[in-house]
Amino acid sequence: MSENSIAFRRKTHAVKVSWGGKDVVIGGLNPIVVQSMTNTPTTDIEGSVAQILALARAGSELVRLTVNTPDAARAVARIREALDKAGCYVPLVGDFHYNGHKLLSEVPECAESLSKYRINPGNVGKGTRGEENFAKMIEIAKAHNAAVRIGVNWGSLDQELLTRMMDENRALPNPLDPSIVLRNALVESAVSSADDAVKLGLPADRIVLSAKVSAVQELIAVYRLLAQRSDYALHLGLTEAGIGSKGIVASSAALSVLLQQGIGDTIRVSLTPSPGAARTEEVIVAQEILQCMGFRKFMPLVTSCPGCGRTSSDFFQRLAADTQQFLRDRMPEWRESSPGVENMSVAVMGCVVNGPGESRQADIGISLPGAGESPVAPVYIRGEKVASLKGEDMGTRFHAMIEEFVRKTYGTK
Repeated sequence: MSENSIAFRRKTHAVKVSWGGKDVVIGGLNPIVVQSMTNTPTTDIEGSVAQILALARAGSELVRLTVNTPDAARAVARIREALDKAGCYVPLVGDFHYNGHKLLSEVPECAESLSKYRINPGNVGKGTRGEENFAKMIEIAKAHNAAVRIGVNWGSLDQELLTRMMDENRALPNPLDPSIVLRNALVESAVSSADDAVKLGLPADRIVLSAKVSAVQELIAVYRLLAQRSDYALHLGLTEAGIGSKGIVASSAALSVLLQQGIGDTIRVSLTPSPGAARTEEVIVAQEILQCMGFRKFMPLVTSCPGCGRTSSDFFQRLAADTQQFLRDRMPEWRESSPGVENMSVAVMGCVVNGPGESRQADIGISLPGAGESPVAPVYIRGEKVASLKGEDMGTRFHAMIEEFVRKTYGTK
């Protein structure tokens, strides 16, 4: 499936999120958008700017920040100004809980600097006060032409709504399992809040919905219901995916099922970062989910074998990892100088069994020698053998060959 294929996409309202002439469109059969969120204190302006630049460089098309205090709200405008000076026009999303109506009203420069507001119906307030607070945020969004994500979360669901629906369920002759009622309550909160926003004058094509949970099967069930109930654009993601391989596997499992069913217009992979790990990991995982499923192309991905008794050295493993990192490091420049390079295929193989064949199938590939084989690594470009490399510097030479291939094949500058 190519990036332009829409065979499996469910059509939703197209939501335009913009800044500085840069438009990101969520939904409406447009390519699925990758987004992320900072974990720096928003009041740390320098740290937040550096992280946003890194996330945008990695390919995050929207970046969300925590806006929880007046100081954080005031910092948003300074962050936006610094990003603009750096030539980074990635749209910013403000993440509001409890006091968003006050912060947006009292710090107008924050409202002006954000392209999208995240509103959680579960914590805008109770009763009439909650309705007023919600309406205030919608009015400010209208005034600034901002998009809105109405994001429901099972950890902060409107308890009055949930209690009412649980009571109604218990009164039924055949009550539903409480987990089903919880799903229904999540969907009801999201859809009814979006419908209220439309009644307040916010166009449906400026609304994105999410209903996040942490369990894979629950997320799939909730979003199927959400897709049945509305045509609003949908933001996918486990609310707390976890750390390391667990977070990657859980996110991949949940999002892949929904995306294959045509559900989802923007995704975030909410990984708990390992100590000292870069925040950009969640962007890379989101991109690779979409790319491996054939929905989008972001960068060349290395095909490599898993290794076996024939591959007695770890050299091919190191070269495969180094090559993937080399491609990732070069992509920011290649995106500008070499359009189409994201479609390039690269292979790094470890022995003679499948190595030459896989390398011939790639745009450029190398087949390293396995145990007992000649210590020579043939390099293939689009099926033709072009070189034989040997020695400890073959990785550097292979990367130079990739660079030259990109320049000749995709380069425009």
